Amino acid sequence: MTLDDLRVFIAVCRAGSLSAVARDLSCTQSAVSQHVKRLERELDVSLLERHPRGVVPTSAGRILQAAAADGIGGIDLALRRLQDLVRGDGGSVRITTGATTVRHFMAEAIVDFRRRYPQVSLEFETENSSRSCFDALAAHDLDLAWITIGTPVRGIEQRPVVELPWVLAVKADDPLAAKTHMDPADLADLQLIRLPENSTSRAHLDAYFAELGVRWTADTGVADWDTAILLAELGLGHAVVPALPGRHGAEHSSVRLIPLPALPALSAGWAVRRWDALSPLARAFADTVAQNCAGMPGCSLTGHEPRSVG
Repeated sequence: MTLDDLRVFIAVCRAGSLSAVARDLSCTQSAVSQHVKRLERELDVSLLERHPRGVVPTSAGRILQAAAADGIGGIDLALRRLQDLVRGDGGSVRITTGATTVRHFMAEAIVDFRRRYPQVSLEFETENSSRSCFDALAAHDLDLAWITIGTPVRGIEQRPVVELPWVLAVKADDPLAAKTHMDPADLADLQLIRLPENSTSRAHLDAYFAELGVRWTADTGVADWDTAILLAELGLGHAVVPALPGRHGAEHSSVRLIPLPALPALSAGWAVRRWDALSPLARAFADTVAQNCAGMPGCSLTGHEPRSVG
């Protein structure tokens, strides 16, 4: 059993496909399969269930995946910190995040960080949900994940940075555009654009509506918050979304964002394996983003402590 065997096995569990991992690693599917088979021979147990559309870990495979992800994540993080020490001021910070996060939350912070640390490489890996970011954080030698704060995740610390109020996005000439605010009950008769499937923001919104007894319908699903706002701007529906930085007071815009003050704000921020194990460079980047968020219109800093599950 080697570290490469375990790394490949974790990647297969995450992707649910031998062929997808083979493409990522630029090797054959047979080579990927050999890594898994070697683990199964040594442990004398089946680790994967084969299905027509891919593979899923068995109960034994899930045990090994959880243990291996924790262990390898720590080893990879230590190796990267040692490499940073050898390089001195050089090194890299690797971040996983959603498709629109960099534009809304990090653009100015990246410029500021690169000005102060010109020799440091910033590497971004895009995922489509906070859940995917957690998986990537556990499976790879990533430093930070920017996520929507949700329920605790084993082996991951979540640190809220900003609170995002909810708004209803409507076209500028929509009859609702003149409203100064709306109550959730006012949404019952609207056809709403549904937030991304399996996203933390959608889970929060569904829970809020259920708690308030609001029944609502959706006729369109989207991949991210920006797309929901764009469809509303085009008059193709109404969207309940977090108020993203930079969209407040945009007089030239053909979309209006109407506050929904009765809905609890959505928290966004950092997720890491261990905050106290971050490299100085990764911590510096995380702090730079937080400081820049403090000056963004529509963003309020949180005062929450990190959340973690051992």
